[in-house]
Amino acid sequence: MISSARLQRIAEVVMVLGIVALCQPWNFFLHRYGVTIIIVGLLTFMFTGWFGKPDGKKDENDGVFDVSDHHDGRRHGGHS
Repeated sequence: MISSARLQRIAEVVMVLGIVALCQPWNFFLHRYGVTIIIVGLLTFMFTGWFGKPDGKKDENDGVFDVSDHHDGRRHGGHS
């Protein structure tokens, strides 16, 4: 099964491609359905944010740097 983070990234790409399709002047089919492509990407992004990961479960390797994890080379809890 595809992860919610990967599906959100795909939805972001779909939204950008929808904007490109809407702004390009060469293909009328892409121009005609550009807004629909953007809406599909937006709804996918929103639904994966709502239903993707349970609130109580935090992913340890989510790639986010937390300032509280950094202790300037001191032992955790030390004041010296």
